[in-house]
Amino acid sequence: VPKRLESSQRHRLLMAYLQGNMACVEGALRAGCDFFGAYPITPSTEIMTAMARRMPEMGRTFVQMEDEIASIAAVIGAAWAGANAMTATSGPGLALMLENIGYAFATETPCVIVDVQRAGPSTGQATRPAQGDVMTARFGCPGDYEPIALAPWSAQESFEMTARAFALAREYRMPVFVLTDEIIAHLYETLDLDREIEVVKHDPPCDLPPFGDARTCERTPMPKFGEGRKLLVTGSTHDERGRRRTTDPQAQMRLVERITKKIERDREALA
Repeated sequence: VPKRLESSQRHRLLMAYLQGNMACVEGALRAGCDFFGAYPITPSTEIMTAMARRMPEMGRTFVQMEDEIASIAAVIGAAWAGANAMTATSGPGLALMLENIGYAFATETPCVIVDVQRAGPSTGQATRPAQGDVMTARFGCPGDYEPIALAPWSAQESFEMTARAFALAREYRMPVFVLTDEIIAHLYETLDLDREIEVVKHDPPCDLPPFGDARTCERTPMPKFGEGRKLLVTGSTHDERGRRRTTDPQAQMRLVERITKKIERDREALA
């Protein structure tokens, strides 16, 4: 439990002795995560069990799903209902999520996916670290897209980067990966939790097309169901209004340009 300690400089610091998985939890909660859907898998399970305890206490929503496919589907649905949504998994679970992660890229759905990597392939070694999911995060889904992946190397960075992932997901309207591993997840470290964390809030309603303008690639605020406007959401090729355009090559080109250029133009800033 975080405690307030007096520092020698006579200002108060919020310090905590936490493992990396718990640091992810603190970062997510500080950033405003209000929906968490997951299925337990080593070595990420502590994230889920902590969220199961903390989120109801804070009036937020936790759901243990029946598998990883349902977990990421619930996260996507929650995001379109206005939630700052997150899941946590490891390699085998990530493999099951990939189709729906591709759907999230196509529909420009902001969400956070914490992948606590372990040795693979397949079941592999559930209690041993690896970094073998890097290429999966980059190329695991079919088609053309540009993902954002953050790779913390300490518990402190797990806290900070998980929080940052929510801001990036909302800004760029896309899934953001946080790639930790078993060692970082279970490494205990004294954390400085006094870092300034952006609390991610839902965008106010606007009159822009829900999927933006491919010509300018300007960011379109994330709409949500229940605001009184017509929303069409499909993983098929669609136009700026969400209408299916499955035989239109120009619509396909505009969609791909929109979801790739918004990252390419900010590549240096993101790096």
